[in-house]
Amino acid sequence: MVTLTDPSPNFGPRRGTGTPALVVIHYTAMTSAEAACRRLCDPTAEVSAHWLIARDGAQASLVDESARAWHAGAGSWAGCDDLNSVSIGIELDNDGFSPFPEAQMAALEGLLDGIRDRWGIGPEAVIGHSDMAPGRKIDPGARFDWRRLARGGRAVWPVPTDPVPTDPVPTDPVPDVPMALRSFGYTSEVDDDVLLAAFRLRFRPGVEGPLTEADRALAGGLACLPRVDLSGFSA
Repeated sequence: MVTLTDPSPNFGPRRGTGTPALVVIHYTAMTSAEAACRRLCDPTAEVSAHWLIARDGAQASLVDESARAWHAGAGSWAGCDDLNSVSIGIELDNDGFSPFPEAQMAALEGLLDGIRDRWGIGPEAVIGHSDMAPGRKIDPGARFDWRRLARGGRAVWPVPTDPVPTDPVPTDPVPDVPMALRSFGYTSEVDDDVLLAAFRLRFRPGVEGPLTEADRALAGGLACLPRVDLSGFSA
């Protein structure tokens, strides 16, 4: 990991309440943590994150958590469109195809525990870049272990609400699945098929094709979970 002599210059003041209420997890899609670190600290790149975690678990604090880092970009979650102002961004050194090493996942878990203690951000408020920007972003990707985070109380995982046969639903996609997803937090203005793909990327990685009863059961379970309340945050 590069030793930083200065933090990233790519940040500004948070808007609205000025308090983070969400965590957004990314992968870097670069050749190394050092390369990612240089880019996130390059003023001409105009991108940053609060934290960068290398594959060996080393961490770099690039932007103070109280400030607005430039990591989320266009997107929406729980009705909020200025995700940079309400979130803490964590970049994981990963090419988008490789497993996330144990040391890196353990470091992420420790970091999430600290963020929870500092800001009161619960597991329902830990999301992926692909969740808030469906169709535009796919990180942290299909190899990321969301179930592990959920088992440790650091993210959520839905319990299916119905039996889950694998045959496709013998009708056109019905509105209850998009409604359930949007009620949980998927509020980006995208087509229903894009929304379904983003949901599957996180909760049913590798699944494609028509909507199934398994999708409906998991989406129903997701709608029953606690959700982050961003109604008090103005863009």
